[in-house]
Amino acid sequence: MNDATQSSELPPTPEKTREIQTNHFDSTIWNDFKFRDDDVIVSTYGKSGTTWTQQIIAQLLMGPDGELETGIISPWMDLRVPPKEVKLAEIEAQQHRRFVKTHLPTDALVFSEKAKYVYVGRDGRDVAWSLYNHHLKGNDGWYSALNDTPGLVGPKFPRIEEGTDAHDYYTTWFENDGHPFWPFWENIRSWWAIRNLPNVMMIHFSDMKADLEGEMRRIADFLDVSHDHKDWPKLVEYCTFDWMKRHGDLTAPLGGALWDGGSDSFLFKGVNRRWADTLSAEEVALYESRAIEELGEECANWLANGRLI
Repeated sequence: MNDATQSSELPPTPEKTREIQTNHFDSTIWNDFKFRDDDVIVSTYGKSGTTWTQQIIAQLLMGPDGELETGIISPWMDLRVPPKEVKLAEIEAQQHRRFVKTHLPTDALVFSEKAKYVYVGRDGRDVAWSLYNHHLKGNDGWYSALNDTPGLVGPKFPRIEEGTDAHDYYTTWFENDGHPFWPFWENIRSWWAIRNLPNVMMIHFSDMKADLEGEMRRIADFLDVSHDHKDWPKLVEYCTFDWMKRHGDLTAPLGGALWDGGSDSFLFKGVNRRWADTLSAEEVALYESRAIEELGEECANWLANGRLI
């Protein structure tokens, strides 16, 4: 059980009540996914430390190995490309302990009571600043994959309008609940609601920044993986942001090929509070009050600060 907060009562196991199909998502893949009891699912809203957490889990399960191609080994399950029949066959063929990622809220997933779920949180303002760079650096191959491949549902994913800066982008994202990506608050709420299930762990980007080794040990314990061996320092080294950035061809999805600048753009800054000198006091207060309104005070505090504050 995660230690972001504790409760004497366990929440009900999530049930799938809807499908989400967009230029990014095809949630129907979960209907046909054959779980194994030891599967690991990394979940985030997006740009919250997903790739970082996948690298940590890759090294814990299969390392230390400086040649692991995490970006290939651990796919984004509900991304609608490649087609689900191709992706499902590739994942079914894996012989190692599998770990995949999702960006869906819990009510669009088929939830396993035996698989382990690691949810990564990050302040929404930091998420939006990271999404801006992610979107800005997307190349023609990225737009083509989202917009010009079979199975598109709904509108195409838009390009950033010329002249849009990070502040403009944040404003649109905040005022339109995640636009042009996907709704933010419901994603956080849905995972927070099940945080006390025994197979769910809540971690936070800020905590990984503050104490990477400590968070890796927590994750190892949750996954029932030993961290008591001589190679532990090498495992930690391979999970630092600096090492991942230097080896982005291995850690970033498709080696960063869908972004101008490659993996240097996908693994960009790895820092928080880039918004602090840009947002006005009124804008900061508006975000913070909205977070409490949407999530409740306890969850809003966790999302803003992490566990170690």
